[in-house]
Amino acid sequence: MTILSQKNVQANYWQFALWLAVFTVFYNIAEGLISIFFGISDEALTLFGFGVDSFIEVMSGIGILAMVIRIRQNPDTSRTRFEITALRITGTAFYLLAVGLGATAIYNLFTTHKPQTTLPGLIISVVSIAVMWALVLGKRKVGRALKSTPILADANCTMVCIYMSLVLLASSLVYELTGFGFIDSIGALGLIYFSIKEGHESFEKASGLECDCEDEDCEE
Repeated sequence: MTILSQKNVQANYWQFALWLAVFTVFYNIAEGLISIFFGISDEALTLFGFGVDSFIEVMSGIGILAMVIRIRQNPDTSRTRFEITALRITGTAFYLLAVGLGATAIYNLFTTHKPQTTLPGLIISVVSIAVMWALVLGKRKVGRALKSTPILADANCTMVCIYMSLVLLASSLVYELTGFGFIDSIGALGLIYFSIKEGHESFEKASGLECDCEDEDCEE
Protein backbone atom coordinates (compact mmCIF):
# COMPACT_ATOMS: atom_id res chain seq x y z
CA MET A 1 0.00 0.00 0.00
CA THR A 2 1.39 3.40 -0.97
CA ILE A 3 1.82 6.26 1.49
CA LEU A 4 -1.00 8.16 -0.23
CA SER A 5 -3.34 5.17 0.10
CA GLN A 6 -2.45 4.78 3.77
CA LYS A 7 -3.27 8.43 4.40
CA ASN A 8 -6.62 8.07 2.63
CA VAL A 9 -7.51 5.00 4.68
CA GLN A 10 -6.51 6.75 7.89
CA ALA A 11 -8.57 9.80 6.93
CA ASN A 12 -11.59 7.56 6.35
CA TYR A 13 -11.18 5.98 9.77
CA TRP A 14 -10.95 9.39 11.44
CA GLN A 15 -14.15 10.39 9.63
CA PHE A 16 -15.77 7.21 10.94
CA ALA A 17 -14.60 8.05 14.46
CA LEU A 18 -16.09 11.52 14.10
CA TRP A 19 -19.49 10.16 13.04
CA LEU A 20 -19.45 7.64 15.90
CA ALA A 21 -18.87 10.49 18.37
CA VAL A 22 -21.65 12.61 16.83
CA PHE A 23 -24.10 9.69 16.83
CA THR A 24 -23.28 8.92 20.47
CA VAL A 25 -24.18 12.48 21.52
CA PHE A 26 -27.51 12.62 19.66
CA TYR A 27 -28.52 9.08 20.64
CA ASN A 28 -27.94 9.83 24.32
CA ILE A 29 -30.03 13.01 24.06
CA ALA A 30 -32.95 11.03 22.64
CA GLU A 31 -32.50 8.18 25.12
CA GLY A 32 -32.29 10.61 28.03
CA LEU A 33 -35.46 12.48 27.09
CA ILE A 34 -37.50 9.30 26.61
CA SER A 35 -36.16 7.62 29.75
CA ILE A 36 -36.76 10.61 32.02
CA PHE A 37 -40.27 11.11 30.62
CA PHE A 38 -41.32 7.51 31.31
CA GLY A 39 -39.31 7.39 34.53
CA ILE A 40 -41.34 10.31 35.91
CA SER A 41 -44.71 9.28 34.49
CA ASP A 42 -44.34 5.66 35.68
CA GLU A 43 -42.54 6.61 38.93
CA ALA A 44 -39.73 4.22 38.01
CA LEU A 45 -36.54 5.30 39.78
CA THR A 46 -34.11 3.05 37.88
CA LEU A 47 -35.41 4.27 34.52
CA PHE A 48 -35.28 7.91 35.65
CA GLY A 49 -31.70 7.47 36.86
CA PHE A 50 -30.82 5.78 33.59
CA GLY A 51 -32.19 8.81 31.73
CA VAL A 52 -30.16 11.25 33.82
CA ASP A 53 -27.09 9.11 33.14
CA SER A 54 -27.77 9.44 29.40
CA PHE A 55 -27.60 13.24 29.67
CA ILE A 56 -24.35 12.99 31.61
CA GLU A 57 -23.08 10.79 28.79
CA VAL A 58 -23.98 13.65 26.42
CA MET A 59 -21.52 15.90 28.26
CA SER A 60 -18.92 13.14 28.13
CA GLY A 61 -19.66 12.57 24.44
CA ILE A 62 -19.10 16.23 23.62
CA GLY A 63 -15.70 15.96 25.26
CA ILE A 64 -14.94 12.82 23.22
CA LEU A 65 -16.06 14.62 20.06
CA ALA A 66 -13.66 17.47 20.81
CA MET A 67 -10.91 14.91 21.43
CA VAL A 68 -11.51 13.19 18.07
CA ILE A 69 -11.42 16.52 16.23
CA ARG A 70 -8.19 17.50 18.01
CA ILE A 71 -6.38 14.20 17.43
CA ARG A 72 -7.59 14.09 13.84
CA GLN A 73 -5.98 17.47 13.17
CA ASN A 74 -2.87 16.97 15.28
CA PRO A 75 -2.30 13.59 16.97
CA ASP A 76 0.55 14.86 19.15
CA THR A 77 -1.39 17.56 21.02
CA SER A 78 -2.46 17.26 24.67
CA ARG A 79 -6.01 17.55 25.97
CA THR A 80 -7.45 21.04 25.64
CA ARG A 81 -8.85 23.02 28.57
CA PHE A 82 -12.34 22.41 27.15
CA GLU A 83 -11.86 18.62 27.20
CA ILE A 84 -10.49 18.67 30.76
CA THR A 85 -13.36 20.89 31.98
CA ALA A 86 -15.91 18.62 30.28
CA LEU A 87 -14.40 15.59 32.04
CA ARG A 88 -14.50 17.29 35.45
CA ILE A 89 -18.11 18.40 34.96
CA THR A 90 -18.99 14.87 33.85
CA GLY A 91 -17.30 13.34 36.89
CA THR A 92 -19.06 15.73 39.27
CA ALA A 93 -22.41 15.01 37.63
CA PHE A 94 -21.92 11.25 38.05
CA TYR A 95 -21.19 11.69 41.75
CA LEU A 96 -24.26 13.91 42.20
CA LEU A 97 -26.38 11.32 40.39
CA ALA A 98 -25.10 8.62 42.76
CA VAL A 99 -26.05 10.71 45.80
CA GLY A 100 -29.49 11.55 44.43
CA LEU A 101 -30.26 7.96 43.47
CA GLY A 102 -29.04 6.70 46.85
CA ALA A 103 -31.24 9.09 48.83
CA THR A 104 -34.31 8.36 46.69
CA ALA A 105 -33.74 4.59 46.77
CA ILE A 106 -33.55 4.62 50.58
CA TYR A 107 -36.72 6.74 50.75
CA ASN A 108 -38.56 4.37 48.40
CA LEU A 109 -37.48 1.35 50.42
CA PHE A 110 -38.85 2.86 53.63
CA THR A 111 -42.11 3.96 52.01
CA THR A 112 -42.46 0.68 50.03
CA HIS A 113 -42.94 2.71 46.85
CA LYS A 114 -43.58 0.75 43.66
CA PRO A 115 -43.43 1.95 40.03
CA GLN A 116 -46.65 1.85 38.05
CA THR A 117 -44.95 -0.18 35.31
CA THR A 118 -41.44 -0.96 34.11
CA LEU A 119 -42.36 -1.97 30.57
CA PRO A 120 -40.81 1.19 29.02
CA GLY A 121 -37.59 0.44 30.90
CA LEU A 122 -37.62 -3.06 29.50
CA ILE A 123 -37.91 -1.80 25.92
CA ILE A 124 -35.43 1.06 26.33
CA SER A 125 -32.79 -1.20 27.91
CA VAL A 126 -32.97 -3.74 25.07
CA VAL A 127 -32.59 -0.99 22.45
CA SER A 128 -29.75 0.59 24.42
CA ILE A 129 -27.83 -2.69 24.73
CA ALA A 130 -28.02 -3.23 20.97
CA VAL A 131 -26.97 0.34 20.11
CA MET A 132 -24.18 0.55 22.68
CA TRP A 133 -22.75 -2.81 21.63
CA ALA A 134 -22.64 -1.62 18.01
CA LEU A 135 -20.83 1.53 19.18
CA VAL A 136 -18.31 -0.52 21.16
CA LEU A 137 -17.54 -2.66 18.11
CA GLY A 138 -17.25 0.41 15.88
CA LYS A 139 -14.97 2.27 18.29
CA ARG A 140 -12.75 -0.77 18.76
CA LYS A 141 -12.46 -1.24 15.01
CA VAL A 142 -11.48 2.41 14.52
CA GLY A 143 -9.18 2.41 17.54
CA ARG A 144 -7.28 -0.63 16.34
CA ALA A 145 -6.98 0.73 12.81
CA LEU A 146 -5.66 4.08 14.04
CA LYS A 147 -3.69 2.55 16.95
CA SER A 148 -5.39 5.12 19.16
CA THR A 149 -5.33 4.33 22.88
CA PRO A 150 -7.87 7.10 23.74
CA ILE A 151 -10.44 5.74 21.28
CA LEU A 152 -9.93 2.16 22.47
CA ALA A 153 -10.24 3.30 26.08
CA ASP A 154 -13.44 5.15 25.19
CA ALA A 155 -14.79 1.94 23.64
CA ASN A 156 -14.17 0.08 26.88
CA CYS A 157 -15.76 2.89 28.86
CA THR A 158 -18.82 2.60 26.59
CA MET A 159 -19.13 -0.93 27.97
CA VAL A 160 -20.22 0.66 31.25
CA CYS A 161 -23.31 1.95 29.43
CA ILE A 162 -24.11 -1.64 28.50
CA TYR A 163 -23.72 -2.72 32.13
CA MET A 164 -26.13 0.04 33.19
CA SER A 165 -28.58 -1.08 30.51
CA LEU A 166 -28.34 -4.64 31.84
CA VAL A 167 -29.16 -3.37 35.34
CA LEU A 168 -32.22 -1.57 33.94
CA LEU A 169 -33.20 -4.66 31.94
CA ALA A 170 -32.92 -6.98 34.95
CA SER A 171 -34.84 -4.74 37.35
CA SER A 172 -37.56 -3.99 34.77
CA LEU A 173 -37.98 -7.65 33.84
CA VAL A 174 -38.12 -8.86 37.44
CA TYR A 175 -40.75 -6.27 38.31
CA GLU A 176 -42.91 -7.10 35.29
CA LEU A 177 -42.74 -10.82 36.11
CA THR A 178 -43.09 -10.70 39.89
CA GLY A 179 -44.37 -7.25 40.90
CA PHE A 180 -41.60 -7.15 43.54
CA GLY A 181 -41.51 -3.40 44.23
CA PHE A 182 -38.14 -3.26 45.99
CA ILE A 183 -36.37 -4.35 42.80
CA ASP A 184 -36.67 -0.82 41.41
CA SER A 185 -34.69 0.61 44.31
CA ILE A 186 -32.22 -2.28 44.13
CA GLY A 187 -31.73 -1.53 40.44
CA ALA A 188 -31.02 2.10 41.33
CA LEU A 189 -28.30 0.91 43.71
CA GLY A 190 -26.71 -0.91 40.76
CA LEU A 191 -26.68 2.35 38.81
CA ILE A 192 -25.02 4.05 41.77
CA TYR A 193 -22.07 1.66 41.58
CA PHE A 194 -21.45 2.38 37.92
CA SER A 195 -22.03 6.13 38.37
CA ILE A 196 -19.30 6.27 41.00
CA LYS A 197 -17.02 4.21 38.75
CA GLU A 198 -17.59 6.54 35.79
CA GLY A 199 -17.18 9.61 37.95
CA HIS A 200 -13.83 8.33 39.19
CA GLU A 201 -12.66 7.52 35.66
CA SER A 202 -13.68 10.98 34.39
CA PHE A 203 -11.49 12.67 37.00
CA GLU A 204 -8.65 10.25 36.21
CA LYS A 205 -8.82 11.17 32.52
CA ALA A 206 -8.92 14.87 33.43
CA SER A 207 -5.66 14.26 35.29
CA GLY A 208 -4.06 12.72 32.21
CA LEU A 209 -4.99 9.07 32.70
CA GLU A 210 -7.24 6.98 30.49
CA CYS A 211 -10.09 4.93 31.95
CA ASP A 212 -9.26 1.39 32.96
CA CYS A 213 -8.92 -0.98 30.03
CA GLU A 214 -10.19 -4.51 30.37
CA ASP A 215 -8.38 -6.12 27.46
CA GLU A 216 -5.34 -5.95 25.26
CA ASP A 217 -7.12 -3.70 22.75
CA CYS A 218 -6.00 -0.67 24.70
CA GLU A 219 -2.36 -1.35 23.98
CA GLU A 220 -0.77 0.46 21.07
